[in-house]
Amino acid sequence: MSGFDDAVTRVMAARSPGDLFTGDGGHAYRTLAKVLHPDTAPAGRAATATHAFARLANLWAAHRDGTTMVTPRGSYRVGPLAHAGDLADLYAVDGGTALLKLPRHPADSDLMRREVRALTLLRSQGEARHSAYAPRLIDSFTHRDPAGGGRRTATILAHQDGFVSLARVKQSYPDGVDPRDAAWMWRRLLVAVGYAHRAGVVHGAIVPDHVLIHPGEHGLALVDWCYSVTEPGQTVPALARGYHDLYPPEVTGKRPASAATDIHLATRCMTWLMGDRTPPALARFAHGCTLPHPNARPHDAWRLLAELDELLEARYGPRTFRPFTL
Repeated sequence: MSGFDDAVTRVMAARSPGDLFTGDGGHAYRTLAKVLHPDTAPAGRAATATHAFARLANLWAAHRDGTTMVTPRGSYRVGPLAHAGDLADLYAVDGGTALLKLPRHPADSDLMRREVRALTLLRSQGEARHSAYAPRLIDSFTHRDPAGGGRRTATILAHQDGFVSLARVKQSYPDGVDPRDAAWMWRRLLVAVGYAHRAGVVHGAIVPDHVLIHPGEHGLALVDWCYSVTEPGQTVPALARGYHDLYPPEVTGKRPASAATDIHLATRCMTWLMGDRTPPALARFAHGCTLPHPNARPHDAWRLLAELDELLEARYGPRTFRPFTL
């Protein structure tokens, strides 16, 4: 294995800055940066170098124990890598009370700015009683990479403790979640969707990795608003990795997104979660929400929630709390 390949492997395998840096870390950083810089990459490896160099910069920015990141709005103590998302890495901030979200590539800053606009609209135009259904934006700013790696839009988000993704739930229930448990998740997901739409926001990427639930408290939050649409006629800018089959035709066909887009995605999340355990009545309900043409689907999440409640009560009786564990 070449020195370049070894450096790429080390950086991409690192789950925290401590995997690469000890002490002040400066020598290790400079050595890796020299090997991985796109301008000095082996022939045909520039794309790999760019990806690895950006990740190295992220880890280096988060390394400096006790270092405080200062922005015009506040100062934040940056800790270890907490989660590697689809296009950004998230680092613990101020002992885990918040998260620094930093895109791995400067070119994805436009998607980060979409999230900032969406979360700002949710807080200013959405109903306050539903605000827990989305992350709280604490700060947004431009981050300059070390060693001239470019400028990236970064955010500080309030941390939502105790939540897990629907993807994680599916791992615990590979044969499908009991529809009686999926019912409260589906209901809350429609509330989150309705909250967004009343604020003028289409999420655009309601996939299992972006729907978080709190198993014990039956909470739910929609995260990663980087693919959101806030203006009529806009298209969803990209597809979340690994879930192309869940998207409706208007997204894959680069046509304008609407409330019906989110309803399709939310429905597909729930049928994916239940799998073969989806009862026929819920399957028929889901079919009507996932018709190919968006105009044929429901557009009002609140009205759809009322219809779902009627269906659930007819099948299972009055709502009762069911403990849910992973």
